[in-house]
This record gives sequence, C-alpha cells and structure tokens, in this order.
Amino acid sequence: MKKVAVLLAGSGVYDGSEIHESVFALLALDQRGIEYQCIAPNRDQHHVVNHLNGEEMAEQRNILVESARIARGEIMALDAIDVHDFDGLVIPGGFGAAKNLTDFAVNGAECSINTHVASACRAFAQARKPAGYLCIAPAIIPMIYDNGVKGTIGNDDATASAFNALGGEHITCEVDDIVFDEEHKVLSTPAYMLAGNVSQAASGIEKLVSKLVEIA
Repeated sequence: MKKVAVLLAGSGVYDGSEIHESVFALLALDQRGIEYQCIAPNRDQHHVVNHLNGEEMAEQRNILVESARIARGEIMALDAIDVHDFDGLVIPGGFGAAKNLTDFAVNGAECSINTHVASACRAFAQARKPAGYLCIAPAIIPMIYDNGVKGTIGNDDATASAFNALGGEHITCEVDDIVFDEEHKVLSTPAYMLAGNVSQAASGIEKLVSKLVEIA
C-alpha cells in the first residue's frame, strides 16, 4: 500500500493548518486506498490567533500538539520521519504554512524556511517523490526546487510576484484545477486562496490528490 506524509502546521486557518483543506486531503487519500501519516514540527508556533475575532492572543502553543487535534492524536514529529517510508507528501494551506513552516506571511519574497521543513521537503524532491502543496503552501515550492519550478497560489498578484521573486514561475489557476510541474513532480492548487465555499476548496484538492496518487 502506498503511504503519503501530510505535513501540518497547527490547527486553524489564521495560525495553523486550514482544517477543511487538511481533512479534504486526508479524505481524498483514504478514498483512494492510500495510507497517510500526519507529521508536524515539534516547536512553538509563530503566534496564537483568536479565531472568533481574529485578534492575537497572549499565549503560546506547540505546532505538533495543535496539529494532533486534526490528526486525532496519530501524528509524528517532523524530524523523526524517514522519507524512504513514504511515496509522497501533501502540505495543506492555512497561515501556519506561511507563519510556522516559513515566515512568508511576514517577509514575503525575503522569507526563510524552517530548517527541518526544508530538509524534509528537499528529501522528497531529491528522491523524486511527488509533493502536493495547497492554498498558500505553494509559497514553499520555489524554496525547495530549482529556479523556474511551476506552481500556483491562485490569482493574487502580490503573492504571485513573491512566488516569482523566490525563483518560481507562477501559473494562474482556477479553484477546481491544479498546476503540475512534471519535471519536478510537484503539484499545487489554490484551494481557499480562491474558494468561496467548502465544495470549491475540495474540488481542486481532490484533483491534486488523484494526480499525486497516480504518479506516486
């Protein structure tokens, strides 16, 4: 049975992984008979946001502990995994991907990426194993792959410009479609960068997972 790692960045759209996107990805994998393992960095997240009012809260939370909420406790620390145990990688969006895995949300094209995240993503790339990035997570793609790697973050001009400045080639993409860079075996879809409802978000994610499973 094929097995895919799903890299989470907390729990909640404003400071962690987007929960709908994460669940859609897990569901799409399971429906295709693919085993999955949720993984996350074991460190404090950038900050904590009150999802009721959008305001920052004066507390700190651990990314792995928060991600375990989505994974129902079945989760591994990112630095404990062996890439050879997996056939592919999926990274849901949510601001956690741009705050906890990288600091793209803060620094844009001048951003950096967490060391363990970079190491894991590059290991999948070097092993020629397919990876799928959802929503804002594709901002990571040009930090991992060669210059000119294709990806999408929907149609936002500023975000697309930052993607290009990082060395990628941004492709405008509809919510129900994907961008597949065949050379690098990397896929991306806009999800909630464009989606107006859960069905729209699910449409592109299902297509991405289907393609990832096909080429894994």
